[in-house]
Order: sequence, then C-alpha cells, then structure tokens
Amino acid sequence: MRPIDTLVNSLPDGRVLTDPDVIDSYARDRTFVEPGKPLGVVLAASRDDVVTTLKWATEHRVPVVPRGAGTGLAGGATAGDGAVILSLARMTAISEISPADEIAVVEPGVITADLDKAAREHGLMYAPDPSSYEISTIGGNLATNAGGLRCVKYGVTRDSALGLEVVLADGRILNTGRRTMKGVTGYDLTGLFVGSEGTLGVITSATVRLRRAPAVPPATFAAEFGSPREAGAAVSAIIAAGCQPSLMELLDRATLEAIDEWRNIGLEPTTKAMLIGQSDASDGQAMVARMEELCLENGASFVAVSSSPAETEELIGLRRMAYQAKERLGACLVEDVCVPRSVLPDMITAIETAAAKHDVRICTVAHAGDGNLHPVFIFEHGATEPPANVWAAADEVFTRALEMGGTLTGEHGVGLLKRRWLDLESGPLTREVQQGIKAVFDPLGLLNPGKAI
Repeated sequence: MRPIDTLVNSLPDGRVLTDPDVIDSYARDRTFVEPGKPLGVVLAASRDDVVTTLKWATEHRVPVVPRGAGTGLAGGATAGDGAVILSLARMTAISEISPADEIAVVEPGVITADLDKAAREHGLMYAPDPSSYEISTIGGNLATNAGGLRCVKYGVTRDSALGLEVVLADGRILNTGRRTMKGVTGYDLTGLFVGSEGTLGVITSATVRLRRAPAVPPATFAAEFGSPREAGAAVSAIIAAGCQPSLMELLDRATLEAIDEWRNIGLEPTTKAMLIGQSDASDGQAMVARMEELCLENGASFVAVSSSPAETEELIGLRRMAYQAKERLGACLVEDVCVPRSVLPDMITAIETAAAKHDVRICTVAHAGDGNLHPVFIFEHGATEPPANVWAAADEVFTRALEMGGTLTGEHGVGLLKRRWLDLESGPLTREVQQGIKAVFDPLGLLNPGKAI
C-alpha cells in the first residue's frame, strides 16, 4: 500500500484528494512560481485532521505544505515534489467573541473580512486589513504576519495575536500566549510562530485582539501630486505633525494608469502620484482638514475629501483594486520592501531609477505611513520565470532598501522568492540561529521545506 493510501484510510471520507488535476489547483499561490508534483491534498476540517496528517507525515517522512486561501505573494504556499498539501480553508469557525475582553477565538480558515464583520456586530473591529482581506484567511495572515491599510495606526497581525493553538510536526499540540492584553511568562512563542510561514507548526486556532470600532465613520481624502517624491514628502509632513492617520496609501503613476485602463477613473495627465489618507478618530474631519493643508503645502495639485461613507468606500476601493489592475498587464513579481519613513521619498526615487535603468515596468503602491512599499515588476504573461532585467531591477531595489536601513519584506514574507537575498540582510549568524530554532520545532525538516529561512 502506498503511504498516501494509508493517510486516506486514516481520515474521514473526502478529506484527501489525489486526482492530479485537482491537486494542481491547490499547489500554487498567487505568484508565477510553478509547483512540483505533490502526493495529495488534505482538506482538514478539524484539529484532529491536522494531528493525524502530521503524525502520518512524520512516520513516512513526507513534507507538508500548510495552506490557507492561496493569496500569498511570495511563493510560501507553493508545493514541491512529493509533498502533501494541508489546506486549512475548511476550518472556518469563529469559536468566541468576547466584547468584555475584546478578543475573538477563531480557526485558521476564517476569512479576515468575516471576522471584522462579526466583531462589528458587537461594536468592535479586527484591525489588520491586508488588501486581500475579503479572500485571505486569518491563518495565512498569521503565517506571514500580514499588514494592511490600517497598520499605520493599529500595527500588523502580530500586534493583534494574543495566543495560538499549534500542531507541531510530530502531531503534538502546543498552546502559546494568553487571553490577556499583557503577559511575559516565558519566551514569546506566539510572536515566534506569527510570521514563521508554516515552517515551525500548523496553527489550528488563534486568540486575537479586537478593538473598539470608530464611533463615527472615518474621514478620507485623496490628493494628487506631480511626483511620487512630493507625495512622500507630504506623508513625512503629516506624520511629523502628529495627525495619526488610520490609513495612508500612496499610488504611483504606473499604478494609476493600470487602474485607469481597467476602470476609467479619469486620470489627469499631470497626476504622477496619489495619496489616500484617512482618520478614524473622533475629530477625524478636523484631522483630515489638517492633512489636506499639509498635502497642498507639499505640492498637491488637488485634494478631494469624502463627504459620505459611500465616497470613502469609493476612494479606498481605488487602492484595493491596484493589484488586480496590475495582474491584467502581465505576470507580477510583487515585492514589499520597508524603509524608515524619513527616507520614503528617496526609496521611491530609487525604484523609479531602477525601472528606467533596466527597462522594466514597475508599478508601486505603498503603505506610506509606515514606509512599506510594494514595487510590482511586470513581465510577460505565461512566463515561468522573470527575465534577467526584472531580476536585476529587483536586486537593485532590494540593495538600495537595505542601504537605507530597510528590510526585504514588511508583510508578504520570504517564501521562495526572496530567499536569494536573505544573506544580504541577515548574515550567517542570524541564519544559524534561525535554523537552530527550526530544528527544535521540526527536527526532520518536514514543514514547508525550502521556505522562509
């Protein structure tokens, strides 16, 4: 009997898929990276399914690739030859929402937007909101430490993760963290698992922090600039003035053109960048009025301020459609360097320079309030590997980000795509320590091999 047949017999009917065509649809994420040939897919519906799968994988020495919704942009959920894909997408229970404690307990397959919607029924919200929040899962967000549009004020996923239930590679169940807002007992294992990209264990439940939803609808503005550098300068001025935006997003000309080609937004020829900002404070209208002034003082040619929740959704929707607009242009190498906010204008210039030097179409958006930029390198549809000039441009962008005191990834993770640059940032000692940590939790190296470190 084949090992995969043993797994089929160990789980309820329908949990394991072995049809090659069906497997292929689970074997890749949202990147261009071509997967290998996995043995099968486990559609886990409970923690017990995960435990059974990992015990089987340890016994038969089979690699396991955990997977949420497959919305990742770094190749982190791409499956290799001979692996079993462990899908958590069916584990969708919101087990608890506690308004008194401002926490929720959720399974990993819960869609991010669904948790936020459930929390708002109690006057609360789940703060992290990656652009893919309507399709990405909490488990995937935890695995990559996802950020999002509101992270300038509320932080990334790790800042909302209080405790986890994790199944280790050998099937043992580890509980980390707490239900309390504070706690320093022992090492921060919760923080270690968040952002580990499925290489240390499989998250089967999470206790996450909720926050009070704004009492009034947020106020929003969109400002047009003659250059991304001017928009970056406006961001610096807004932060320095203490306006505390809840959202601060920058879109460059190439991104705006991609959206305009798709949805005809009436893009003006002189608009080279757009800044979308928001305040959800009780005095949000006054804060947005101040941010409008600062944009005009730093070169904005036009500023529109929303007058209704519908207009706010329209402006934010413009930002959320950016990646889909770029996917229409070609295959995408999506990056997410992060630099200190003070050098954001310089990083924008460096990206433009790399695009011109290497003749590459780069469309950039940024969570500008925290210095996290997403340059997207466009190349031919259907290509399984970016051409040499794209890799050269990406190399230049990463190198410049590190020279400015930045990092290779702010929220998408390392996955497969960024491993070639890891030593530029981490160095040999960091690599040695990380591999030592990996060996403690996964001594056989079965969990998402070849990813993250």
